[in-house]
Amino acid sequence: MRRGDLSQAVVDRLKRLPPPHAAHYGVVPSAPPEHGVELGDALASLQRATRAMAHVDVLAREPGGGFLVSRLLARREAVSSSAIEGTNSTLDELLSVEEGAADETRHAALQVRDYAIILERHIRDAAADGPAVFTRSLVTTLHAQAMARDPDYRDVPGEIRTRVVWIGGAHDIAYSTYNPAPPDSIEETLSDSVAYMRAEGMQVMTQSLITRMAIAHAHFEAVHPFRDGNGRVGRLLLPLMMAADGQVPLYLAPYIEANKQEYYASLKAAQQKLDWATAVKFMADAVTGTVDELLATRAALSSLADGWRDRRHFRKESAALRALDVLPQYPVITAKRLAGQLEVSAPAALNAIDHLVDAGILKERTGYARNRVFVASEVLSIVNRPFGAAPVLA
Repeated sequence: MRRGDLSQAVVDRLKRLPPPHAAHYGVVPSAPPEHGVELGDALASLQRATRAMAHVDVLAREPGGGFLVSRLLARREAVSSSAIEGTNSTLDELLSVEEGAADETRHAALQVRDYAIILERHIRDAAADGPAVFTRSLVTTLHAQAMARDPDYRDVPGEIRTRVVWIGGAHDIAYSTYNPAPPDSIEETLSDSVAYMRAEGMQVMTQSLITRMAIAHAHFEAVHPFRDGNGRVGRLLLPLMMAADGQVPLYLAPYIEANKQEYYASLKAAQQKLDWATAVKFMADAVTGTVDELLATRAALSSLADGWRDRRHFRKESAALRALDVLPQYPVITAKRLAGQLEVSAPAALNAIDHLVDAGILKERTGYARNRVFVASEVLSIVNRPFGAAPVLA
C-alpha cells in the first residue's frame, strides 16, 4: 500500500501492523461522516436512483406487484453475490437443490442456497425492526451463516479476525492496494460501522438512504472484520438497509457482478481518498440499473403469462390457471410444492401440472416415475439472462 495513493486524512489514520508485518501499516478507518457529503457529478445519478426507488415502491403496492419482492430475485442475488467471491453455482442449480433435485454434496450450491435463505430471513427482521436491527451480533451472525459451508474458510465463521489481511497484491502485502484495520482496531471501527447503519446520528437528516448505503458499504469493507467473506456480508447488508428504511429491498449483486471493475474502483476511491462521491455514484447507478432490469423482467413475465393463457383454454379458477401465477416465483417446481402453494390436494396439483405440460409451459426434467421435478424454462431464461440484455420471448 503506497502512501502516495492515500489522502492526507487517511495517512493520518495509519497504524503499524503487528509482526510479522511490522514493516507495514494498516488504515484505522475514521467513523463514517454524519454531515452532508459533496456529491458533484454524482448528484444527477443520485436523483435518478431516488426516483427509481420511489417508482418501485409505488408499483410494489399495486395489485400484481408481488414479483418486485420475489423469492426468485433473492436467489439471483445469492448466485451473483457468491460468484463475485468465486463461489460459482447457477440459478437453475440453486432452485433444483431447493426442490431436492440436484446434487446436495456440492458445497457451492449449498452455500448459495444458505445465502438466499439468510437474505430472506434477515430482510423480514429488518423490515420489522427498522435500523435497530443493525448490531455487532447481526454482522457476526450473517458471516457465520454465510460461511458455514465454505470448505476453504480457515477461521471460525462469525468470529472477528485476529490476523492481518490486505487487499490486492495476491500473497504479498508489499504489493497491496489497501490494508484494512489492524486486528486490535476492528472492534472500534466495526462499532462505528454498526452505529452508522443504525442511523442514530445526523446522517439520517443530512444524507439520503442511497448515500448512506454507499458510505456504509465502503466503510464496512475498509474495516474488513473477517478473514474472508466480507464482501458477501457487506452486500447482504445493502438490501437490509433498504428494508430497515421502509423501502422495497433491491438486489444489487447482479449489477455489481456485471460491473465489477467499477465496483472495486468505487470502493478504492472511498477507502484510499475518502472520495464518497464516487462510491455514491456507483451505488446510485446500481440502484437505477437494477430497477431498469427489474421492470424489464416484470414486463417480460407479464407478456409471457398472457401468452401462456392463449395456448389453451383454462377453466376459470382451475388449479392449472392459478398455477400460472406461481411459476414466476417457482419456475422449478414439484407437485408437492405446487399443492402447497395452491392449497390443493396432491392429485389436483398433478392434474394441473399435466395440463401445463400439455400446453408446453412446463417440462419434466428428472425422468423419474416419482418425485418428479418440472421446469418453466421460459421463466428461467427471462430471469437469468445476462444483466442488461433484453428479455427474449419465444
